[in-house]
Amino acid sequence: MNHEKKKLSGIARLALAAACGLLLFAPLAEAKKGGGAVKGVVRDGSQQPIVQATVYLIPAADVEKLRKSPSIEIKRDTPNDEPMEDSLAGNRDKYQKGMTDKKGNFAIPKVADGKYFIYVEPSDKEHLPGGDLSNKAMSAAELGKKPLTILVSGKIPDNATFVGSSKCLTCHSGYASVKKTLHKLGIRVVGKTSGLQDYSRFPDFDGGVKRLLAGTKFYFYGYDKGRGFDKYQISEKMPADPASVSFTAAFFKDSDGKLKFKTENVKDPADTPRTYTVEMTYGGGLYKQRYLYRVGDSLFPFVQYNPTGKEEYGDRARKPWRDYHADWLFNEESKKLSDPPKKKSFENECASCHFTGYSLTPTVAGDFVAGAVNDPNGEADIDGDGTPNELNVGCEVCHGPGSEHVKSVKAKKSATIVSPEKLAAERATVICNQCHSRPQGYMKNDQPVSKDNRMLIPGTSRNEYLINHTTREDAAQKDFWGDDVHSKSHHQQGTDLIRSKKYMNGKMIMTCHDCHDPHGKSAVVHQLKMEVRDAKNSLCASCHKDVSIKSHTKEMVGAEHGMKIYCIDCHMTKTMQTGAGLGKGLARKDGKNYWMNDITSHIFDVPRKDNKAVKGAEPGKAMPIPYTNACGSCHNVENL
Repeated sequence: MNHEKKKLSGIARLALAAACGLLLFAPLAEAKKGGGAVKGVVRDGSQQPIVQATVYLIPAADVEKLRKSPSIEIKRDTPNDEPMEDSLAGNRDKYQKGMTDKKGNFAIPKVADGKYFIYVEPSDKEHLPGGDLSNKAMSAAELGKKPLTILVSGKIPDNATFVGSSKCLTCHSGYASVKKTLHKLGIRVVGKTSGLQDYSRFPDFDGGVKRLLAGTKFYFYGYDKGRGFDKYQISEKMPADPASVSFTAAFFKDSDGKLKFKTENVKDPADTPRTYTVEMTYGGGLYKQRYLYRVGDSLFPFVQYNPTGKEEYGDRARKPWRDYHADWLFNEESKKLSDPPKKKSFENECASCHFTGYSLTPTVAGDFVAGAVNDPNGEADIDGDGTPNELNVGCEVCHGPGSEHVKSVKAKKSATIVSPEKLAAERATVICNQCHSRPQGYMKNDQPVSKDNRMLIPGTSRNEYLINHTTREDAAQKDFWGDDVHSKSHHQQGTDLIRSKKYMNGKMIMTCHDCHDPHGKSAVVHQLKMEVRDAKNSLCASCHKDVSIKSHTKEMVGAEHGMKIYCIDCHMTKTMQTGAGLGKGLARKDGKNYWMNDITSHIFDVPRKDNKAVKGAEPGKAMPIPYTNACGSCHNVENL
């Protein structure tokens, strides 16, 4: 008998099992065809069950349909930038779904073949939609392979207030590395490091302020009212045409140890000189640093230091020093020195994307008083209440005001704070995008603040944000190159990302934190999780496994390339400029140089040589693209 059983064929054994009522093979066959069930449990970070939540299966094909070619059009109430919520809006009753019970368990029976994003919509007011599995599509077989555990984010209670990063780090000391990130190092009191700042990763951070403290005099000349913030050319030497000089600004270290500068009128020497105190710097870790001086109760930015700039560069924007709103200090019509206009203060124009817990409160006199969360380790007391304020991007900018989280019992901790990694991409990316894009808020400037002059609360949907925090949804046309695709102005990485294939596709919806580590645990520059320029292209290869640079370049351009180039050289071209850029991309025979900029495009495409933003453009003004950057470093661009 045993000998005969060994001789049975696979088909015979299947028939014998069926005859005996043994359906051991049926589930496997069913899974291959679809029709299996998807089961699991939905909880929050405190392991509390999420009751009566609806778990949807959103077909990856529907998300793929939303994809379109990148353009500068980003509009509210337009189904093109919220992959999950836009798909769900028109198909809520069509999608397969299940509801969680009192233990958070759910089941979706008979799932059809295909790939799906799994998306949770809680019914309570304490949790946000999405879930930590919502951004990667899975096949029906993968979803049904074993019970799923889905974690959802808490929601900020309406009565929550800001408490400051020091309070957060009391319990979450493992994230103290955040003090080493550029988000925490942006604004610094001259000569003073706050308790929330660690500059050890950036030893040359204050290269510019050191030069100013040593004594530097600038000549402002060649006024051009048609330019933006740099209407003057700036030089440490008297220019060839002294008559073109309007005024000078001499920086010095005063007897009280403070950095100050004195403006003098060259057009009218009888005009009384003015002296200002530089209280803070902002920037300095990578590509530029500016200087905040005080007039009355407000701060104003002046002069930009570019660490990578060189005097021999002909482009005024790429020298070591660049004008930054010197036009506020001199009136070209009256030829007199002036003070900056109050409405152009740093607090009114810029601070919302820097301060934690930013507020702007109207006064009876029609003015505004800016505020930020009190923190004993903050940078400076700007609101005059005797306690320092946190003037840089802290924990609560991404996780939301923490007062209720601090007070809540252990079982409710996760329900009172936002965990971005547990959100669907559209709600996660908008946290970063509000400042890494270029909208206009209700003050009609680049601050994305609401009618109440407040920033977005994490967990808000993209469309809600566009409706309540913007009057112009994103960057203006002038902030893009001529192809209306690639960003030209800096801090538009988020603008790029949501228009890219990485964000709108049927496989994986990329979020900022897929590549970046906001907590700074990795010492890699730009707060990246891994290196992008190493022998393994580690960061890119963490998703794009088994990709050979040689075979890829052979397929794309017809020639194998070794490891002298990296994925980002072609796919993340530096189309944007914030400082002086990274030098000459290519020195042409005719002396007209193409430049390399310093801020990376997040479109992830490869701009071509015939791109209309380049074709026919003067080299010095053309969009930096691969053949002038990565390719141009080895090849003669004119022969490509």
